[in-house]
Amino acid sequence: MHALKLTQIGNSVGVILPKEVLARLRVEKGDTLHLTDSADGIRLTPHDPTFETQMSAARDIMRKRRDVLHELAK
Repeated sequence: MHALKLTQIGNSVGVILPKEVLARLRVEKGDTLHLTDSADGIRLTPHDPTFETQMSAARDIMRKRRDVLHELAK
């Protein structure tokens, strides 16, 4: 567990993430993180949950319409 301290950054308040946390998330300066609510608190992730939902729907359509997509690819 890491304790994070809030710090003033211009007119905003920010959190400095330790190197170990950045390495674990596989992110670096300039990357985007997504903050979502979960049943046990708040979740911080480099993956966009909205995009994952959209991709899941796209995979479902591609699976159902495989023959049509195959013909269009010709």
